[in-house]
Amino acid sequence: MYGIMYLSIAGFLNQQVLTEQELIKGCIRNDSTSQRMLFELFAGGMMTICLRYARNRQEAEDILQEAFIRAFKYIHQFRHKGSLEGWMKCIAVNCALRLLQRNPFHFEEIREENSTKAFVDPEVLSNLNEEDLLKLISQLPDGYRMVFNLFVMEGYNHDEIAQLLRIKPATSRSQLSKARKLLQENINNIQLIRK
Repeated sequence: MYGIMYLSIAGFLNQQVLTEQELIKGCIRNDSTSQRMLFELFAGGMMTICLRYARNRQEAEDILQEAFIRAFKYIHQFRHKGSLEGWMKCIAVNCALRLLQRNPFHFEEIREENSTKAFVDPEVLSNLNEEDLLKLISQLPDGYRMVFNLFVMEGYNHDEIAQLLRIKPATSRSQLSKARKLLQENINNIQLIRK
């Protein structure tokens, strides 16, 4: 996606423009200007990812910091197979998973008889902004949130999720199903409040 594209940050260093290749080479040389440009270019998108996985904002900031430390340390390994943005986002996801594995979480169970079949009005969904959705996702129990993010947002299948989280594929499927039901219920609750 960014192959030959020119990367620039308006007003930064007198409108200096670098190609992706030059930016990467600068980061490999530990050039602080290149590192700052890389941070400015990807920090926003990566922070969104970190917020989806973290339990709170402080934890998300810790994940983001760790992700950039790893990106700067291993940028020489970027092989231009896929986009630099995709590579950076993958690092953020891996850092989030690593942090959360150090601080174990449990896969919670919701009793099915207490869970109603929820239908979400498309109009309600269209009225939710990104911040609302992030808040709803962040309120999911840890296991639900992890599986939901990995499956829906990152595109992993249940076998891959099982491997990443060291669980069974059936557990991944179950957690995703329960995460969807809980999200639907929470969206419906918002709908009732806004009426």
